[in-house]
Amino acid sequence: MNALEQEYLKVIVFQLADKEYAIPVSNVQGIEKLMHITRVPKTQRYVKGVINLRGVVTPIIDLRERFNIPISVNEESTRIIIITLDEMEVGFVVDSANDVIDIPVNSIEQQPEIVGSNEEEFISGVAKLDRRLLILLHLDKVLNPVE
Repeated sequence: MNALEQEYLKVIVFQLADKEYAIPVSNVQGIEKLMHITRVPKTQRYVKGVINLRGVVTPIIDLRERFNIPISVNEESTRIIIITLDEMEVGFVVDSANDVIDIPVNSIEQQPEIVGSNEEEFISGVAKLDRRLLILLHLDKVLNPVE
């Protein structure tokens, strides 16, 4: 396969604390500024509540809380990434949504064994691009409520 035939995965890159994560653009419906989130009682702690997005009630998950990363104050750059998976629409609260890039599929490596990491089960792979290390999320597992 020559360089012109190389396969790419188009992803949205977002920031949580000091790490960059990526999810396939094909799962992303949009990126919204942080808006009022209505709490829902008796949900997992990482479920912040729901928003009304253009007439659709969308559950919101705080990824910092989901990955046990210390919670931060919401900044101007805080965003909600709206994703769909198997007909389900969900919003992820992230520190910032940086950019859309194409990752060469052959640069994606299996998730490294990280002893004692809470986010390990949510990682589908890692991509090394120049000086960046992008953590690719396994959306099925992020959305699976079983702990």
